[in-house]
Amino acid sequence: MSSPESAIAVAQFAPVADPGENLVTIRTLTERAVARGASLVVFPEYSSYFEPDLGRGYVDAAQPLDGPFVAGLAALAIEFQVHIVAGLVETSAEADRFSNTLVAIGPDGALVAKYRKMHLYDAFGSRESDWVVPGPLDAPETFAFGAFTVGLQTCYDARFPEVTRRLVDAGADLVLLPSEWVRGPLKEHHWRTLLTARAIENTIYIAAADQAPPTGVGNSMVIDPMGVEIATIGETTDVAVAWLSKDRVTHSREINPALRLRRFGVASNGVSLP
Repeated sequence: MSSPESAIAVAQFAPVADPGENLVTIRTLTERAVARGASLVVFPEYSSYFEPDLGRGYVDAAQPLDGPFVAGLAALAIEFQVHIVAGLVETSAEADRFSNTLVAIGPDGALVAKYRKMHLYDAFGSRESDWVVPGPLDAPETFAFGAFTVGLQTCYDARFPEVTRRLVDAGADLVLLPSEWVRGPLKEHHWRTLLTARAIENTIYIAAADQAPPTGVGNSMVIDPMGVEIATIGETTDVAVAWLSKDRVTHSREINPALRLRRFGVASNGVSLP
């Protein structure tokens, strides 16, 4: 007997510097995703607040996990009976920096998992660590979605294979990757290549939700365990829905037993950004 399928959506939009307005957009896209059959919707990094120049405005706009933005997500999750994952500009213990956080909300409105970005975007001329506290090297938080175990990571983390492998070691066979993948020379090529590699080498589904242009590259997508793009969005504000099958994971791991054949594990070196 084949395993049941689960539908997920990647939701792509360009957040603004108004959390309330972003919640309105998130509601519209959640409603659209549910109408198309999805029961889990993934939104981009920095969904609660975004402006092109990282700076003091983010610190001032940061909210706690029990603040109004997460409460708004919880209300939507209950209303539409879905899981919602989105990026939050979260308050931290430091007065001049914030946490770049993902929250996963269940259909009952409960926070089922969170993730604070570990690898900060100090690359391609940017310095995210000037304003963001790096996430702790804690054990991964996962949550159940149908037959799948779901893990979380963010944007620049995609350039570090060990992040995804660590999630897979914790049982994840579906990894959600909210992002604000900045546009630039070869960046869209890097985006697609890295996401596909993370799916293939771990024989898992990857669902990556990016911000729409003008800052993000867009191209949000869902990739299956054999590296096939099964749903994607171009540059527009929209949702793309994909149906996931646990049988696809099982079959992929039978013909490509890379996880079983590997000879190295993943260990933290304990180094954090300043």
